[in-house]
Amino acid sequence: MKVIITEHARKRLRDMRQDKISISDIISAASGIPGRIPTATRFRGFVAKPGRVFDIVAKDIPDGRLVITIIGK
Repeated sequence: MKVIITEHARKRLRDMRQDKISISDIISAASGIPGRIPTATRFRGFVAKPGRVFDIVAKDIPDGRLVITIIGK
């Protein structure tokens, strides 16, 4: 499944709270969610390679899985 990361989510990666979370961490997390996501839903407890815990908000669209935002812990 294709993972699409919004410009808003990319911008959030530059914030201090999302420090050390990479695009590959987000793609891996979004790809690992099973099933279909018809509405924007928050998924909790993903861990980036450097150990940073984060949540993502995602939904499925015809082109793939859209990651709307990232929330670092």
